[in-house]
Amino acid sequence: MLRRYSVHLILATLGGLVVYLAYNEYLGLYYLSVLMFMGVNIILSSSLNLVNGYMGEFSCGHAGFMCVGAYVASVLGVWLFARDRVFGAPVLDPEYALYAFPVIILAGGIAAALAGLLVAFPSYKTRGDYLAIITIAANYIIISAIENMSAIGGSRGFMGMKGVINAMEDTIYLPWMPIWVFIFTIFSVWVIRRYVSSTFGKGVNAISQDEVAAEIMSVNTNKIKTITFMLSSGLAGIGGGLFAYILGYVNPGSFNILKSTEIMVMVYLGGMGSLSGSILAAILFTILLELLRPLQIIKWIVIPLVLIILMQFRPEGIMGNRELGQTFPRLKKFYRFK
Repeated sequence: MLRRYSVHLILATLGGLVVYLAYNEYLGLYYLSVLMFMGVNIILSSSLNLVNGYMGEFSCGHAGFMCVGAYVASVLGVWLFARDRVFGAPVLDPEYALYAFPVIILAGGIAAALAGLLVAFPSYKTRGDYLAIITIAANYIIISAIENMSAIGGSRGFMGMKGVINAMEDTIYLPWMPIWVFIFTIFSVWVIRRYVSSTFGKGVNAISQDEVAAEIMSVNTNKIKTITFMLSSGLAGIGGGLFAYILGYVNPGSFNILKSTEIMVMVYLGGMGSLSGSILAAILFTILLELLRPLQIIKWIVIPLVLIILMQFRPEGIMGNRELGQTFPRLKKFYRFK
C-alpha cells in the first residue's frame, strides 16, 4: 500500500515544502518564480508532446493557444474580482476570487481548446510540413486578432492580474500562485497520462504508426485528432493563464513563434512520445534559460546550438519514446503505467 501511494506522498511533500518555504520567506521571489515557470513549462511541453510525439503530427504554433488561455483567464479574472481602469469596479466580491480562480484558469483552457479547432479541422486532410504551416498561421491569426482588440490593451498588453492575487491573499494569507501552479501541473500530467493509456490513446498511437492502416482497422481518426488537438490546446491555455498571473502582465508579443520554438525545443530535448522526458526537459530547459539569462539575446544562439548538438548525437532526445519506469525498471514498484 505504501509503495502504491509513494508518488502521491512525494508530490504532497514537495508541494508542502515549497509552500512552507515561500510562506516563511525562506525562498526568495526569484527562485519561487523559477519554480513556477518550471511548472508552466512542464504543462506546455507535455501538452505539445501529445500532438508532436504521441500522435506523430507536426505542430509549430502552440504558443497561440497559450495566448488564448492567458488573455481569457486574465480578462475574466480582472473583470470579476479586481478594480481596473478598463472595467472599473469588480463585478463580484473580491473575497470569492480564491474559490473562483481554478474555474477562471479552466475557462482559459476551454477557450484555448475551442481555438484548437483552427488546427484540428485542417489536420483531417494535411500532415507533416503542410500542417506545420497551418499551425504557424493559426499562431499569427490569434496574435494579430488580440493586437487589434483595443478594449483589452491591443499591442500594449493587459495587466491587473496582481489585484486578483492580492484578493486571494487577503482572504487567506498563503502563497497562492505557487500552490495553483503546483496543482495544475500535477493535474495536467495526470490528464495526459490517463489519456495516452486509454482507448483513445491507443488510437493516437495507431495514427502515429500509420494513419491509413488505422482507418482500415476502424479507428475514427478524425474524432481522435479533434479530441487530441483540443486537449493539447486546452492544456496550453491552462499554462498560459498561469503564466499571465505569475507575471501580472500579458502581451501578445510574448506568444510569437519564438515562444512556440521554446516549447518545441523542450519536446525534442525530452524525447518524442515520452511524458517523463517532457517533464525532465522542461526542468532542465528552465534552468538553462536562467543560467544563460546574463547573455541576453546571445542565449538564442546557444540554445539552438544545444539543439543541433542533441540532434547530431542523440536525435531521440533524453528519454527517446520511453518512460522513466522503462528506463529504470525498479521504479515500477512505486507506480503503475498501463
